[in-house]
Amino acid sequence: MQKQQKVNGKQQNISRFTFDASRITFYTLFVLLFIYALPSADCQTISVGSKRFTESYVLGEIAKKLLEDAGYQVEFKQGMGGTIIVWEALQNGDIAMYPDYTGTIQETILKSVTPMTTEQMRAALAKHGIGITGELGFNNTYAFAMRRAHSESENIHKISDLRDHPNLNAGFTHEFLERNDGWAPLSRHYGLQIKPRGMEHALAYVALNEGEIDLMDAYSTDAKLVEYDLTVLEDNLDFFPKYNAVFLYRLDINPAAIDAIRTLEGAIDEGLMTRLNAEAERTKNFAAAVSLYFSEAESREVQVASESFLSKLVRWTGRHLMLVGVSMVIAIVVSIPLGIRASRPGILSQIIIGVPGVMQTVPSLALLAILVPVPTLGTSPATAIVALFLYSLLPIVRNTAAGLQNIPTPLRESAAALGLEPSAQLTKVYLPMASRTILAGVKTSAIINVGTATLAALIGAGGLGEPIISGLALNDAEVILQGAIPAALLAILVQVGFDALDRLIIPKGLRIEEVSQRAAAGE
Repeated sequence: MQKQQKVNGKQQNISRFTFDASRITFYTLFVLLFIYALPSADCQTISVGSKRFTESYVLGEIAKKLLEDAGYQVEFKQGMGGTIIVWEALQNGDIAMYPDYTGTIQETILKSVTPMTTEQMRAALAKHGIGITGELGFNNTYAFAMRRAHSESENIHKISDLRDHPNLNAGFTHEFLERNDGWAPLSRHYGLQIKPRGMEHALAYVALNEGEIDLMDAYSTDAKLVEYDLTVLEDNLDFFPKYNAVFLYRLDINPAAIDAIRTLEGAIDEGLMTRLNAEAERTKNFAAAVSLYFSEAESREVQVASESFLSKLVRWTGRHLMLVGVSMVIAIVVSIPLGIRASRPGILSQIIIGVPGVMQTVPSLALLAILVPVPTLGTSPATAIVALFLYSLLPIVRNTAAGLQNIPTPLRESAAALGLEPSAQLTKVYLPMASRTILAGVKTSAIINVGTATLAALIGAGGLGEPIISGLALNDAEVILQGAIPAALLAILVQVGFDALDRLIIPKGLRIEEVSQRAAAGE
């Protein structure tokens, strides 16, 4: 009876210990996320966003230059993803403005089934606290593109001609496949039977040029239409609405900033926009396109400051380390107490292990999209930190539980025989004994986080994913490697760092035991 009471007492003390630790970690997590969700204290800093294709990057860079010339500090969150993510960021205040198109605003944002004038859009957007500039001067409508030789050989010149070619291999962007003005309604409008697959926009151009696909969706001002000598099929049944370029902005930002952006109204025609896109892709430098714009607009050469690669690398790496470091600290503080509780039998332990396991099955992009609409998160670094934290839980929780469960019974009995309190047994005997297994879980989480953190660039949170996303937009492997290689090297450094940490914090007796086991095994 006394023995049973002792066991119950130990379990209660351990439960109390883990409950207190979990409560502390909850408050720690809350405070850190609150800090990262705070808006910038500098009211003169304006965040400009862009979507993940060349033209949006170029227009964002032009807006950045105009605002800087007007005396503002500008944070450019480039390549933030599709319409929904950028629109959510604008509504949440994570960005102050971004370039978009009237057709997209009508169909995807306002979900109007009837055509809308700019004034009607302005009135509807104002209900969301959003304003719209006048049209910039060009219509970048959707289009279908084919290789010219293939188009001629198959006598395909209009979208309606595709009815006779249901077996064409088509690759469309994922957004176009899901849009209200995209593939599904267009195929019904034209009576098409083609079965397309989803592809990233820049990669679809490569696949089309190399003959891997026969048909893709494009934008009418894409430079690659000319570069690859592609045929644009005529929209002979007038399906696509006008996609006149505009800027969307928050109504609560300084009117002087909007006045600076309004100088773009009517200033960019389709020919100029196509040349700007071509310049960006030719030079692999969006700033070069900005120089070309101001040179043509003002008849003089304008020098646009270009950040050095070393400076950009330091900035990318610093943000990457911040995202990984903060998420890992929170994960360690939360996961180890959870792992301690999970080391005991029972349904609660299965839940503690199971929930992080389920989180691992959620694709990273889907998790980011789910977190963006959450109040106080949006497209701030806090969103990326929360996602990385969730992905870090499983290895640490599971390894902590496994390490404690594998402690031999004689050692547990010896710790009790020494008269140690349950909390002392846990901190002075059990956790040190399980430290090697726990550290292995932390190391695994950290290495995974280094790679996963590159996706933070998709919501404008920065990091080494920035050059990777830009490289995809430019179809430039060299730019992609500017982010991929440092990320890989950072993962190796994390591995080496944890190996060194292993020697510092693992009890010497456990290291000697491992060496002895390897010697006995002939390693």
